[in-house]
Amino acid sequence: QLQASGGGLVQAGGSLRLSCAASGITFDDYAIGWFRQAPGKEREGVSCLSSSDVTYYADSVKGRFTISSDNAENTVYLQMNSLKPEDTAVYYCAASILCGTRLVGTRRTLLGSIFGYWGQGTQVTVSS
Repeated sequence: QLQASGGGLVQAGGSLRLSCAASGITFDDYAIGWFRQAPGKEREGVSCLSSSDVTYYADSVKGRFTISSDNAENTVYLQMNSLKPEDTAVYYCAASILCGTRLVGTRRTLLGSIFGYWGQGTQVTVSS
């Protein structure tokens, strides 16, 4: 099971740290990804941390978001800085064997379909 937490309401330019606590899986064997979905929009892969510490970031969050893990706590964090109103969404964490991506045009996107374990979402709202 995955448990996401840490969402909330923040002003533009502010920061939040999301947590994804894992139980019932061998944490070190999995990649943990963060996805988000805003109302009326498709789900977007935001970031991913593989079991070998390879990271992925969507272009829209590069330089602002940082993914990290605490293996002793079986927890993955998503530090979100310089938040923008367009970051408003429900954020989900998910587990997969790897951070699978595909090239869509010139953009590399995270493949949500390969993530087999999903946590409940946590709402992030950024006010302007």
